[in-house]
Amino acid sequence: MSDATRRERADTEARDTRHRRRRRVLAGMGVFVLVVVLGLGAAWWRLEGNISRLDVSKDLGTRPTAAAGPLNILLIGSDNRDGEGVPGASLSSGARSDTTLIAHVSADREHVTVVSVPRDSMVKAPPNCKNSTPKDEWVVQQWNAMFSIGGPACLITTIEGNTGLRMDHFAVVDFRGFRDMVDALGGVPICAPEAIDDPKAKLKLSAGRHVLDGPQALGYVRARKTLGDGSDLGRIARQQAFLSSVVQEATRTSLLVRPDRLFGFLNAATKSLTTDEQFDLGTMKDLASSVKDIGVKNIQFITVPVQEYPADPNRVEFAPSADVLWQTLVDDGVVGEKPTATASGTTAPLTVSPTEIPVDVVNATGAQGLAAQVASALEVQGFPKVTTSSSAERPTGVVVEYGPGQKEAARTVAAAFEGAKLREDASLTSGVWVVLGAGAPAVQEIPNRTGSSPVPSPTVSAPSPSPTPTITARTADQDICS
Repeated sequence: MSDATRRERADTEARDTRHRRRRRVLAGMGVFVLVVVLGLGAAWWRLEGNISRLDVSKDLGTRPTAAAGPLNILLIGSDNRDGEGVPGASLSSGARSDTTLIAHVSADREHVTVVSVPRDSMVKAPPNCKNSTPKDEWVVQQWNAMFSIGGPACLITTIEGNTGLRMDHFAVVDFRGFRDMVDALGGVPICAPEAIDDPKAKLKLSAGRHVLDGPQALGYVRARKTLGDGSDLGRIARQQAFLSSVVQEATRTSLLVRPDRLFGFLNAATKSLTTDEQFDLGTMKDLASSVKDIGVKNIQFITVPVQEYPADPNRVEFAPSADVLWQTLVDDGVVGEKPTATASGTTAPLTVSPTEIPVDVVNATGAQGLAAQVASALEVQGFPKVTTSSSAERPTGVVVEYGPGQKEAARTVAAAFEGAKLREDASLTSGVWVVLGAGAPAVQEIPNRTGSSPVPSPTVSAPSPSPTPTITARTADQDICS
């Protein structure tokens, strides 16, 4: 055999060896990928199976119109003290809402606002949680009684009726889940401004920074009587600082890049979780993906502004500035940022003639004669039937309300009021409502008006709005000791 032949055979054998090795490597990689995929599938199946579901859709009362884009999620911490049993099995038979949070995720997914509602708040609610009861027949009840009497459905109806915010999803987590999630994170740092010795919470800490495990963390966020002024408001402040620390800890650790730690955290979270039927893991994953770059500075925690409840000094009621908070979230705004008036009409051409639109003008300013003046200014522009009424409520600006399918008609009406806001109301079956609040501007001429008579000069003005109240917010990037 010649040297050339031997070299050729050696080259052939080497190529065959490399091919066999490559096939083995590829086969090995294929097996690895298959194992990973099967593992992820099994993990997903297990996590999804952990979650209890509760359909409350048929038990809700009259609801606000769902907004396109923003998302409102009701988060309930249940005081199921033993943490045993299947979550959701007894959500309407005695468990109380120890903590209630309303998370508002902005439509652009650039801000999250988490609102804490004090459990001792006295609010209007459907009596005995009969959610079909008309709102004008609601009675004052304590906030955390709603969950105890009627479960998530009653609490959702109460929230929606008092805030105008539609809850898109809800989630209930019990104490066991809270403990296990903290342990899965490897503990959460806190800052105690004073020494803590609370036998009931089984918690004893010196003043200063500590890293708490699950049971300690549970005692810390639940302790009340032995800390600060002993109020629920003080406890909420600690809870918000704790949640800020959780956000900071989850983002700066390897939780998201360590599958084992992430699965442990999710497994702990889902085992004690009850949600509505639409809030599945896929929806949660999509939501998490949409806010993954939000940044901790754009997550803020707020407590509903409250004042002493006159009938019982141990209870509180929503302060007038709470209306500002709720309206800001209804408008998908950010608390603390200067609102930008979005002119209702926009630059798109108006498509509905004023001659086709019945209008009701609601004077919510207290200024005598304002509604009649506005009605005249609309009628000379072609609106054929303008009725007037009044309201004891005192909003700010102009809101143009319309029923389903009437947005284009509402745009024509809103073009008469600079900076007016559009709002759909499912209960309106005909016509368009104009609600005049403090600072409402005079009627201006609309582009598609009919008739040539000039718009009458106003003689009555809406009162100036009160200064916007300051609502304190804590951002998730603040130092835990602040």
